[in-house]
Amino acid sequence: MKTFILLTKLSPENARQLKDHAKLGRAWLERVREKCPEVKFISHYALLGSYDFLDIYEAPDEETAAKVSMISLSNGAFHAESQLAIPYKRFLELTSSI
Repeated sequence: MKTFILLTKLSPENARQLKDHAKLGRAWLERVREKCPEVKFISHYALLGSYDFLDIYEAPDEETAAKVSMISLSNGAFHAESQLAIPYKRFLELTSSI
């Protein structure tokens, strides 16, 4: 499994509905689990910055990661992107081969 980072920015409409976010978040997670059962979430964070949320998860491939982003967009995110994350130890191994 590969590790991915999902960065999400809520739409202005959803950002105003903070008290409903627990319900919206559960609905999003249920949809991801239904459409991408192989995805394993590791951590969830709320952010104070350019993005509202950061999720770290494992998926078998980039196509599954793209589906996670698309589910986020279809559930009210203004912007969602999944990025491949390379473990730091592996990154160091790669740099030593250059």
